Amino acid sequence: MRKIKEILRLHSLGLSQRQIAMSCAVGQATVSEYLKAAEVAGLKWPEVAEWGEERLTETVAPPRGKPVPRKLSPEPDYADIRRQLQTNKHVTLQLLWEEYRETHPDGYHYSRFCDLYRSWLRRQEVVLRQEHRAGEKLFVDFAGDTIPVHPAAAGEMTPAQIFVAVLGASNYTYAEATATQGLADWIGAHMRTFEFLGGVPEIVVPDNLKSGVTKACRYEPSVNRTYEEMAAHYGVAVVPARQAKPRDKAKVEAGVLLVERWILAALRKRKFFSLGEVNQAIGELLIRLNDRSFRKRDGSRRTLFESLDKPALRPLPAARYEYGDWETHRVNIDYHVQFDNHWYSVPYQLTQQEVEVRATGTIVEIFHRGLRVASHARSQVRHQATTVSEHRPKAHQRHLEWTPSRLVDWARTIGPATAELFDRIMASKPHPEQGYRSCLGILRLAKQYSSQRVEAAARRALALRACSYPSINRSCNVIWTASRSSRRRNPSHSSITPTFAARNISTTVAIPPLRTVRNYVDTTYHRETVRDAFARHGRSFRAATTRR
Repeated sequence: MRKIKEILRLHSLGLSQRQIAMSCAVGQATVSEYLKAAEVAGLKWPEVAEWGEERLTETVAPPRGKPVPRKLSPEPDYADIRRQLQTNKHVTLQLLWEEYRETHPDGYHYSRFCDLYRSWLRRQEVVLRQEHRAGEKLFVDFAGDTIPVHPAAAGEMTPAQIFVAVLGASNYTYAEATATQGLADWIGAHMRTFEFLGGVPEIVVPDNLKSGVTKACRYEPSVNRTYEEMAAHYGVAVVPARQAKPRDKAKVEAGVLLVERWILAALRKRKFFSLGEVNQAIGELLIRLNDRSFRKRDGSRRTLFESLDKPALRPLPAARYEYGDWETHRVNIDYHVQFDNHWYSVPYQLTQQEVEVRATGTIVEIFHRGLRVASHARSQVRHQATTVSEHRPKAHQRHLEWTPSRLVDWARTIGPATAELFDRIMASKPHPEQGYRSCLGILRLAKQYSSQRVEAAARRALALRACSYPSINRSCNVIWTASRSSRRRNPSHSSITPTFAARNISTTVAIPPLRTVRNYVDTTYHRETVRDAFARHGRSFRAATTRR
């Protein structure tokens, strides 16, 4: 605004032009020009005191003639310049300016060309000012700088990672050192942050590191299963920042800068030998950081937190989250899945299907399509298996029940001779398991014929020391064949079977027909035993065994 009124007023008071120029902060030539114009127009101070600024300006300082416009250089295509620089890393402003001058020889020089492009670029970078509600968002990230931790004994130095979390409304900051940026440290840092704040925000905004986001996407990022489970336990939503868009989490970017300047820089001369020492030192300086007063506003981060964020935070859950790893596996043909070099069983119906394994420090849980199908105590024994019997098929369960004592108990239900026979069969083998099949075959014969016949065959086998499945099978077959032939020849007395007491044998043997004797006597019975049996019943052994 022109200061014509003030110049005329001061001139009426008798001040010199130099004094008026100093008082109005204008040039002395301007004061002289305004006074001459007012004198020509016949204006004096009391008369123009009520005049408006526009009227006074038109009278004392009328607009000058329009300047002759100078020839302007053609404007470059700034949008195309930006696209060229972004799409090709080898393109430079020097090259683009040379191409511009080839098209427009009378265009801008290089320095002016660069100034105009940078000025246009600054106008394009319009930033949205974010407004954060109290208790709404917590921004988290790892700092780029680390703190070296030296081992107590001889060994290599390991860098400690710095985790930083900042609340959106109050800028209240939390920081701690972790051994790595892995999933376990990432989840643990979140849990300790919530406990430091004494509550839980509505939203957590992380960066796209692999521990939190398995697949970065602008629209639907894939959050790590364990991270998602932890968020569900505390009742928070995870909204990752867009990839390569640090302004989406500007609060924590500024918080990382403050932690690096006011905490890491202050600890640069100290030497740490454990992670606990680092976190103790960070905790002491973190109190000072949150208590520092703002420069351009009243209060500090702590006072704003107490008045804004803390009342709005939701309470912590009753139980602390128990960390668990999630992995996807395919069930092997032996209905087991491998986790951490140990095998855990699942129901055999899930063989060759994909399942999800969740493992905590003490429990391994297996899920199929969201339903838990198995739960085991976690084992640290490598290359071994933990199996639940109910997960096996019925046939496998029965097979594993074939122990020597159980087989003998089964044989005892047939008779004592069969039980003793089983003991001798398994004792005759280098390993008892080699006799399992023989014993199972004999048990099957009891279903095929009868328990009485198997028991009789067992007594005879013990007497003859022919303790084997083929011997018992032949004996049962001979007895069964003889019984059928006898019933066909003498149907009225088919139930009567002549017996004999063999010499030195406390068993009874059925007398088979002559044709059966000829076929089996050489392979099944001792000739002396059969001869005695025929003599007792008045029949000729020679006539019965002589082939015609």
